[in-house]
Amino acid sequence: MISIPGRWLVAQMIVSGRKPPVLSPLARIVRSLPFEKKELAMEFGISTFGEVTPDHVPGRAMNAHTRMQELLAEAKLSDEIGLDVFAVGEHHRPDFIISAPEVALGAIAAVTKQIRLSSSVTVLSSADPVRTFQNFATLDLISSGRAEIMAGRGSFIESFPLFGYHLNDYDELFIEKLDMLTQINNKEMLSWKGKYRAPIRERGIYPRPYQAKLPIWLAIGGTPASAARAGRMGLGMTVAILGGMPKQFLNIVQLFRQAGADAGHHPDTLPLAINSQMYIAEDSATAAEEFWPTYEILMNRVGEERGWSPITRGQYEYLRSPEGPLFVGSVQEVVDKIIYQSKLFNHNRFLAQIIKGELPHDKMLNSIELFGRKVVPAVRRQLQSEL
Repeated sequence: MISIPGRWLVAQMIVSGRKPPVLSPLARIVRSLPFEKKELAMEFGISTFGEVTPDHVPGRAMNAHTRMQELLAEAKLSDEIGLDVFAVGEHHRPDFIISAPEVALGAIAAVTKQIRLSSSVTVLSSADPVRTFQNFATLDLISSGRAEIMAGRGSFIESFPLFGYHLNDYDELFIEKLDMLTQINNKEMLSWKGKYRAPIRERGIYPRPYQAKLPIWLAIGGTPASAARAGRMGLGMTVAILGGMPKQFLNIVQLFRQAGADAGHHPDTLPLAINSQMYIAEDSATAAEEFWPTYEILMNRVGEERGWSPITRGQYEYLRSPEGPLFVGSVQEVVDKIIYQSKLFNHNRFLAQIIKGELPHDKMLNSIELFGRKVVPAVRRQLQSEL
């Protein structure tokens, strides 16, 4: 989603009568930036929340059934074309079908061979860390060691009243449950006491995963305290850049690495991922035209809930401009943006968030295929040539 700062920036330009700055071709910007050798190779993946047209029925949810089958096809294709990660995110709303990421990922594990399987967010604040670990450890056993957890506080709050939690405890819940989850991940037997959950005394948490440990990432939207926490704990961090210029997130990445270094972690080996919305077509104009209706509907639905003014086509074009957060365009435009952000952040994973919405499914599959077969090899060649 577009962040409040990002929407505010665009709105201010329109209100003041100023046009967004004219940007030079992104390839020139990329060449002018310093390049830092990565300690970790770049990985590429797909993330999705499984958007769906609500059925609003007590059963026989045909739209949800169709969308779930499409999601399985998207994951299978992603695996076949050599992408590294497929991630699904937890929501508890009628317009998304993923409320249980582990279950969906278990089905994906059965139709894939190599691709890593992650939540693009597990709303840990309203989940039980014991059950979360057990579910992902089970997924890890099913998939022969491909499971990952991406924990977050959640940008939507529906899970809090649903599971009996208070929003006043938003931050404390997450901190306490993250501590418990990491302790479970690190040792078989657990003794633990907190404020929001019954204590555990010398109990084993089973099953244990196939991997030595489950990779745990923190998903953040730009909160400095969350970035510092990820660095101190030596966890991977995924930054969702969905609104605002990517350059605005540099301080968050620097804080993450500095906090990691201060805690004794080598900052160059701390996993860092960037997650941004993506749609690719054969040329830029086609991509823009095909994706705009879906993007407009989604942003305005969310914006109405949060008190934002309706998004305009001008704002959309600004967000997909060369230095903007939207990866909507041709193969070469997406290649250039990934290289540009690589030089900004020196990250080692890029997650392309797909939004099907009103798009025919064959166009979404085509976008994924262009990403995996054309964008990824081109980016890898360019990054390798600059080492």
